[in-house]
Amino acid sequence: MIFAATAASAHPTQGVIGGFASGFLHPILGWDHVVAMVAVGLWGAFLGRPAIYLLPVIFPVVMSFGGALGIVGGPIPGIEIGIDMSGIVLGLAVFFGARPPIWIASVLVGLFGLFHGYAHGVELPEAANPFAYALGFVIATGLLHLTGIALGFLTLLPKGQYVVRAAGLGISAVGAAFLLGYA
Repeated sequence: MIFAATAASAHPTQGVIGGFASGFLHPILGWDHVVAMVAVGLWGAFLGRPAIYLLPVIFPVVMSFGGALGIVGGPIPGIEIGIDMSGIVLGLAVFFGARPPIWIASVLVGLFGLFHGYAHGVELPEAANPFAYALGFVIATGLLHLTGIALGFLTLLPKGQYVVRAAGLGISAVGAAFLLGYA
């Protein structure tokens, strides 16, 4: 029951955060999160080892740190722009087949993880069960990364690299739509 805690039915309000289910569904139902988190997995798969393992671990670890900063109220400017830019930049990295040194890819993914985590850390104290919400959020993030990795394996097929690059362009377009206020 602790993981299924939700807001009381007597107080239905927009944006109320519940427990595990609410935390789990939030990144899956928010396209700004879906595109960035799938892009991390796609880019990791595109880059191969060690990025395929490293990037999907860095994102949720730094995201958790960002969440803690959001809870305590540490100032980070431009959070929404950073979240929107995560889809644009990571999508373009996949589209162009960017192959920076692993430390640069790691820093970039970590920075975007920080923005995503901070935004939700600010909301976390309002959750009916903050621990369950955070746990659900991190698990869903990992599953979205795995989805990106699975799609990234298309690069092993003869024309699969074109499909993955096209997905990167689509991800970037969704990020741009959020940034420009169309989504």
